[in-house]
Amino acid sequence: MNRTYAARTAAGALAALLVLAGCSSKAKDDDGDKAGAGGVKTGDGISGRTISLGALTDMTGVYATLGKSVTQAQQLYVKQLNAAGGVCGYKVQLTVRDHGYDPQKAVSAYTELEPKVLGFAQFIGSPFVAAVKQRVDGQDKGLVLPQAWSAALLGSPYIRVIGSTYDIETINAVDFLLQEKGVKKGDKIGHVYFEGDYGESALVGSRHIAEEAGLTVVEQKIKPTDNDMTAQVAALKQAGVKAIVLSAGPRQAASLVGVAAAGGFDVPIIGNNSAFAPQLLATQAGPALMKNYYVASPSLPIGADTPQAKKLVADYQAAYPKDALDNGIVAGWTAVSAFGEALKKACASKDLTREGVDKALLTINAFDLGFGPAQNFTDPKSPSSRQSVILQPDKSVTGGMKVVREAAASEVAEAYTPGA
Repeated sequence: MNRTYAARTAAGALAALLVLAGCSSKAKDDDGDKAGAGGVKTGDGISGRTISLGALTDMTGVYATLGKSVTQAQQLYVKQLNAAGGVCGYKVQLTVRDHGYDPQKAVSAYTELEPKVLGFAQFIGSPFVAAVKQRVDGQDKGLVLPQAWSAALLGSPYIRVIGSTYDIETINAVDFLLQEKGVKKGDKIGHVYFEGDYGESALVGSRHIAEEAGLTVVEQKIKPTDNDMTAQVAALKQAGVKAIVLSAGPRQAASLVGVAAAGGFDVPIIGNNSAFAPQLLATQAGPALMKNYYVASPSLPIGADTPQAKKLVADYQAAYPKDALDNGIVAGWTAVSAFGEALKKACASKDLTREGVDKALLTINAFDLGFGPAQNFTDPKSPSSRQSVILQPDKSVTGGMKVVREAAASEVAEAYTPGA
């Protein structure tokens, strides 16, 4: 697919930044690994009695609501972990940087924190994670558990996608439209997507299942700064699509669904997991979102009826009583908990170096926090799950999302090989 001039320019800027970052990054200690208390090997990111983890988030950009929830959930986990004694006698510290969904800030923040942390329990933004992937895999080798689901991130033993990648998630989303929303062979479906790794990874999924199911995809590429979806709705309505897939952010979801409803364009719309925030239910688009909008998610929602979910809700509300509940909490909690589990296993092996933590994660094959699919981290070439939960906005439930289809992987998703 031909990228726009702007996209090529952004990619070139990122590449230039990476060259500069690679040249200016702090040199590694020549001392190598060192022995800590109890004969536990330590290295980068451990100083004194503290293990430092990084969090590269978005508090001020297109995913500000997500970033706040992810970060606060991770800070809550760290607080609870330290109260329980920490890891191997070390306290864990989360160092947060807000990149505002800006490529220059994201790369600069990674470059700043990388020498100081053991790894990253948060990194929002598939394009930005992809931009540093070569450094992570080459010289840095620190574990990164991002809030990003691009298939381009697969294959790295250090950057580990939690849950289904966007292509697989989109396959499951379109399968839901086929199985339960009346879309059938010969129909057209629309796909509105962000340029870059996120949207284009999702587009691979919609194209794949469209070919398998005899559908036609009408594509509408947008930028993260495009907030008014009037033109896209008009184009898709004129094309006669029977449903729409959205691979963008919450602002685009509110506009797309609201504009479609106002124009009498009554078709189901389904978004990827980052294309919704419950705060939207308080806007003018709220009623339309509850009627015609769905979300494919790698996990059950924060309001799930499980003991673990109920405890997390209670703990989060006690810690942040003024803040809304959303699925960013689940994403943040899951990632930092997986990192914590890897730290505990590395501790048991007496190796808290980056290499030791990376190896520890590879031994985890059924990580289950009570939010749906168990995660298998043993194969870096595959996502940790192929299942998706289909959710629907509902302001009457905790977290504003209810389950309309339980965790499942469609036949097409099961047979699909990312990147093939």
